[in-house]
Amino acid sequence: MKGLGRDHTADQRTSIRRVALASFIGTAIEWYDFYLYGTAAALVFPKLFFPRFNPVAGTLASFATFGVAFFARPVGGIVFGHFGDKIGRKAMLVITLLLMGASTFLVGILPSFEQVGVVAPILLAVLRFLQGLAVGGEWGGATLMTVEHAPEEGRNFYASWPQTGSPAGLILSTAVFSVFSSLPDEQFFSWGWRVPFLLSIVLIAVGLFIRLRILESPAFSRIKELGIQSKIPLLDLMREYRVAAILAFGVVLGLYGYYIVVTFTPSYIIRQLGVPRSVALIGLLLAGLAQTAGILLFAWVADRVGKRPVAIWSATCIFLLSYPFFWLVDTRQPALIWLAMSGWIFAEGALYGITGVLIAELFPVQLRYSGISFGYQGAGVLGGGLAPIIATALTQWAGGASWPVATYLAGIALIGLVAVCLASDKYRMEITDQQSTQPPLAREPR
Repeated sequence: MKGLGRDHTADQRTSIRRVALASFIGTAIEWYDFYLYGTAAALVFPKLFFPRFNPVAGTLASFATFGVAFFARPVGGIVFGHFGDKIGRKAMLVITLLLMGASTFLVGILPSFEQVGVVAPILLAVLRFLQGLAVGGEWGGATLMTVEHAPEEGRNFYASWPQTGSPAGLILSTAVFSVFSSLPDEQFFSWGWRVPFLLSIVLIAVGLFIRLRILESPAFSRIKELGIQSKIPLLDLMREYRVAAILAFGVVLGLYGYYIVVTFTPSYIIRQLGVPRSVALIGLLLAGLAQTAGILLFAWVADRVGKRPVAIWSATCIFLLSYPFFWLVDTRQPALIWLAMSGWIFAEGALYGITGVLIAELFPVQLRYSGISFGYQGAGVLGGGLAPIIATALTQWAGGASWPVATYLAGIALIGLVAVCLASDKYRMEITDQQSTQPPLAREPR
């Protein structure tokens, strides 16, 4: 019997490792596509799709198309969350990967403004909207596949794997984009920038092959076997778990200063501070590496000391680093810019790595896909989609000064800190809990 127990444990570990790897690879591919657009929005699209605007207006217009995805993400979260809670997590992951791949590939073959006029930026915005729909459904499904498969003693670490897909996608997209940005400007702006978008079709094929080989979440399989799925998950969520949904929104909002760092900052240091484009791209690569380290290290720590101390420490650091981040960036010194970007992202990674488990524990199985998608994607509208636009406008209002952006960054970080303190203490439930007729009771912090 002891030998059988060891074999069962080994099989379980093999299974969760396979699921975690599949979630990581698929998520990394989707974020590669998503971040690729963000880098191009800062460095390429103002010139090709908004050439009649002045540089500041062109950048704002380009960031507006970038922001379209963040308004689409809650829609994707609602749609894919609904069917993910009714049909299953796995099917939604396959659909979102296909949608993201097709949208990104089509961006790579779009004609420019000079070729088709105003139709070009309209098509660009439509494809960005479709990217947002895909990411809106992707995060919740990938997170729940690992959270609901993972054993309790290693849940934070395994659930951090799909979170590392975000920095991996950032590293991969920045590395590929950097290769082609080294071309002479004439070649880069005519065809070089398109190649990274076209390459996504190969990555999507790899991701689909891996994702089709994993099993459905056991927690959801049990719900489906019993036939007790929610008929309208979002309605039940808003009726019975409003406080939990608001807390999830707040926790994630604190993380979305990330888009100030990886989207606004490259544009700011190139156009406002006159720093070479290569410095910004190296900064993004270092930030991606730092976030990966922060995610994996502190998820491992959380399995040993608990999520609450790690989450509060990380949220506090994010808040305290808001002003120092811009003090370092404004020096125009490459090494200090890289330190600022990688240092802030490392601290953010500690919270990001455990966020999936932290907010999944706020909801029962029947409503969990809808619940975590509502929090994560809803917060993205304010914290992600509008962040580069707000930051650019604030910089112009302040005559090029960065202090208003630092204040904005500190503000959303403070909201996140308050939400983390509450979410890591109250309204907690086990991952296998099914929906009750009353909102969840406060539990001891873990």
